[in-house]
This record gives sequence, C-alpha cells and structure tokens, in this order.
Amino acid sequence: MIYVLLGMGLLFVLMGLLVTENNAKYLLAGYNTMSKEDRNKVDIKAYIPYFRKFHLVLGISLFLLGSAFTYLISETAGGIFLTVYPLLAYLYFFVTGRRYWKEVSPKKSKMSFIILVGSLLFVVGLMALGLKEDMLSLESDAVVIEGSYGESLSPSDILSIELVDRLPEITLRTNGFALGTVRKGYFRTKDKQTVKLILNGKQRPLILLTKTDGNKIYYSASSASNEDLLEEIRRRLPDKVQAP
Repeated sequence: MIYVLLGMGLLFVLMGLLVTENNAKYLLAGYNTMSKEDRNKVDIKAYIPYFRKFHLVLGISLFLLGSAFTYLISETAGGIFLTVYPLLAYLYFFVTGRRYWKEVSPKKSKMSFIILVGSLLFVVGLMALGLKEDMLSLESDAVVIEGSYGESLSPSDILSIELVDRLPEITLRTNGFALGTVRKGYFRTKDKQTVKLILNGKQRPLILLTKTDGNKIYYSASSASNEDLLEEIRRRLPDKVQAP
C-alpha cells in the first residue's frame, strides 16, 4: 500500500508542476478543448498558481494521511482513504476553482459537477458492496458462500476442505475486488493458476475448498472464526474435511 500511496502522491505533485500558463492550452483538461474565444474568458494567469498549489497539497497530504490510516488503523482503511480522498478533494477544487471560470457556460459547469458527484457515489457504492462480509454457511448439506462471487457447493461438488496458513503467491487480479486485506473474485497465482478468493479480512488460517473440477476457493471470515466454521462443516460433511 505504501508504494501505491507514494506513486499516487507523486502523480498529483507532477501534475501541479507540469502544467504552466504556456502549456495549459495543451495539457489542462477542459481548457485544452475550448475555443480560443472561450479560453480568453478564463483567468488562466490566476488559475495556474491555484491549480499548482492544490495538486502539491493533494499529493503530499494523500501520502502522509494515507500512510497514517494504513499504519495506525488498517490497510483497508488506507485503501478506502486512497479511493475517496482524491474524489472529495476534486469536488472541493471544482467548486472553489469556478471563480476563475466565471464566463464559461454554466451548463458545462453543472454537467462536470454532476459527473464528479456521480463518480463519488458510484465508487462509494462499489466499496460498500465489496467490503460487506460475504458469509459462509451450511444449508441442506450444501456449503453456501454469499456475495457477488459466492456460490453454493453440494457435497458432490467438493473434493476436500481444509485449513491452510497462507495463500499461494498472487500476481494478478483477473476479475474482482481488492481493497486492503479484503479480496473477492478471481486472481492469478505465480504458477499461472486461477483461484477464487473470498477474503473478508486478514484472519488466518484460511479455509481452502477444493472442488472436484480442480478449482480452488480460499475463504476467510471477518466476524467468525475460520476454525469454528471448519468444525461446523466437519460435523455435517466429515468425509470432505481433511484432518489437520
């Protein structure tokens, strides 16, 4: 997480340093698509110092505050901050920066604001859905995992169930959600296998469900004990749970 925070922070700092009054008509989003007549209505001489200061402060504060959230609270908290903070900052930047664009079409301004607010709500909604705990339970002799990437496994679908101390080395997320210690979806391992992860937190050991078709599901609860969940499965499906 620290490298992601550092990279994002440097990106914002570079944005603030690279855009100047001379190259704004090529690099400054929105301004670079305007006609010459509309650009003359923008107080670009005053706007560029504001643009630079905002991005320098954003880049530095993103790294410092994101690091604090990560190390003092959790990696997941750092991930949430990294996602939401820039969007909130740009909403503030958009509202306060309009004084330099007073003559620009109000319709365009309103549309830009709606897009920013919509993006923020969409991202927050996705995070809320992704961070919601996907429970594992037993229903009518089937192992059921909730959520977008969950599934219901009958005894005939299951080859074995066991506890493992660690994940295989993950190299790529192919389809899914990942934020801090929460990972849900399909991921590629170092040995080029695709596995499904339903990890609601960092709890170890993990429950590994190996299906009869060879596919593997790694599960970790957040509110319950993985060991207790496995014992419950053992009582219902003793022939599927491997001895420790």
